[in-house]
Amino acid sequence: MAIDAALAITGATGRLGGRVARQLAERGVNQRLVVRDPDRAPALDGAEVVRASYDDAGAVRRALEGVETVFMVSGAEQPDRVAQHRTFVDAAAAAGVTRLVYTSFFGAAPDATFTLARDHWATEQHIRASGLAFTFLRDNLYMDFVPMMAGDDGVIRGPASNGRAAVVAQDDIADVAVAVLLAPQAHEGVTYDLTGPEALSMAEMAAALTEATGRQVTFQDESIDEAYTSRASYGAPKWQVDAWVSTYLAIASGEFLPVSDAVAKVAGHPATSLAELLARPA
Repeated sequence: MAIDAALAITGATGRLGGRVARQLAERGVNQRLVVRDPDRAPALDGAEVVRASYDDAGAVRRALEGVETVFMVSGAEQPDRVAQHRTFVDAAAAAGVTRLVYTSFFGAAPDATFTLARDHWATEQHIRASGLAFTFLRDNLYMDFVPMMAGDDGVIRGPASNGRAAVVAQDDIADVAVAVLLAPQAHEGVTYDLTGPEALSMAEMAAALTEATGRQVTFQDESIDEAYTSRASYGAPKWQVDAWVSTYLAIASGEFLPVSDAVAKVAGHPATSLAELLARPA
């Protein structure tokens, strides 16, 4: 059944978009969920599910007809992600969308050490050039992924040296996104750097994991050559390995600093710490 919705959410089958969609449904907001696979979309009151992928301009235009504001979750990491983003943005503009709320990345820049942050900068620039109103949510590294950084041997490996990252919880990002989407005009033209409440070194993250789980976790600093060698067994394409390694290099260079107060200001509650996140029930 078609639902009259001036708001569309992408990525609702994923962790972040799903959180946002569920919160909006709990608030009684009608929304259109734009997903690649409708069978995986959450069943939510006041939500209409439509199929469209970022690289299908026609499907995107049809999916976004009558929509004013779109929450655009960045696409899956792949070599042509920027091209897909551009296709989506252009199709959204053609459909009559007036504003995009885009999940970008902390420190997005054309020369960012973290290779995927360059994709986000390119997408931001295309959104600016489109003439659409926008809000950019520049998320730091996901705090939720910190436990996954440790190998089976309990070692986090990477060339991060003593650098620090102001990692942020996905729940906090979702809370900010919902606040923006509920009053989008108040946030137009604004870029929010979203971080946790503190900047942590990899050794401190390992210690927090040890404390929370009782499993010994340590950090092993690597040289760049060692980092590529230790990841060779995964058989991943070069662009992906470059992204993995450059994540740690960006930490070492201080590009995931400083700490921001945007979560508290926009979401209305303090940012979640790593210790608090790890203490939550699984």
